[in-house]
Amino acid sequence: SSGINAEYGGMGRAGSIHITNLVSHPAVNLSYVLEVDETKWGQIQTICGKDTQVKHSNDAKIVLADPKLDACIICTPTFTHKDIILQCLEAGKAVFSEKPIGETPEDTKECYLMSEKVNKPLFCGFQRRWDPTISSIQSSVRKGAIGHIQIIKSISRDSPLPSLDYLKISGGIFHDCMVHDIDVITWVLGELPVQVHSMANAQIPEIAAIDDFDNVVTTLKFPSGTLGIINVNRFALYGYDQRLEVFGMKGMLEAQNGRPNSTILNTADGGQAVPIYHSFPSRYEQSYAAEMDCFVDVVSGVKQLPITYLHSSAVSKIADAAEKSAREGAPVHLSWDKSEIPNGYF
Repeated sequence: SSGINAEYGGMGRAGSIHITNLVSHPAVNLSYVLEVDETKWGQIQTICGKDTQVKHSNDAKIVLADPKLDACIICTPTFTHKDIILQCLEAGKAVFSEKPIGETPEDTKECYLMSEKVNKPLFCGFQRRWDPTISSIQSSVRKGAIGHIQIIKSISRDSPLPSLDYLKISGGIFHDCMVHDIDVITWVLGELPVQVHSMANAQIPEIAAIDDFDNVVTTLKFPSGTLGIINVNRFALYGYDQRLEVFGMKGMLEAQNGRPNSTILNTADGGQAVPIYHSFPSRYEQSYAAEMDCFVDVVSGVKQLPITYLHSSAVSKIADAAEKSAREGAPVHLSWDKSEIPNGYF
């Protein structure tokens, strides 16, 4: 058969989205799915069909030895990423991994060095870059459509509240949630911050008990004078609240919340719209599909890798600083060597 032969691992929060996109992708043959939880095997087989082999994660070495296998897609818990990524790269396979690549800067660097050594792409999943509205805003800002940017503001409020089991292995709100906002803001501006200052607390007792936060505001100061604001919350009862606002000398750009349909009911009592999207699979449905299209094009040699080691490591460095600021109650200053700045950034 033609196309990319892929292996997939992990049926977590993002996992069900990617597996559906892989099954329906015309250029992908989903040869294997590895899943440690055998109670999910029947469901996986139903989704994938009879041509996909469902195996236990312990069989990874056997699967990776298949010479017809081109690529691996990793959606397992964060703490497992580094070891699985290295195993796949060492086997000579291209790798797509949900963010983050590693739990520490050292882990991330080790994975990208291996990618370079074996000459296989390591693609980090920051799906918001493929959202049509956010992508349009980035393009407009880079073209100077609204002049010098004075303030850029990102709001990300999760829905529904993730399970405590997930939160315990999520890596915390800064590395699980805020990394997306950091990636978008730095990508839109093409600039890295020199100072971050966070205030955070946990208003949900169960989250406080695991030493994490559910309510965060981080400010960022950029060399050009631009100021950034990120507001992240673990739960919004009215839906998955995702907004971006970019205010410049010549105008403003904004990405508002999407809705399943745009019907508005107007009566004597006022206007009423349907609720915003409930969670990330529906809000970023297009983004996840376009992101996987891009990965397939990278594996096929049609496109260059859009998110490099420098992008991933910069986002992690900023997230570390934002968390440090929250825990220590003081601003954190960041310095950047020229070798740390991604192409196209300043």
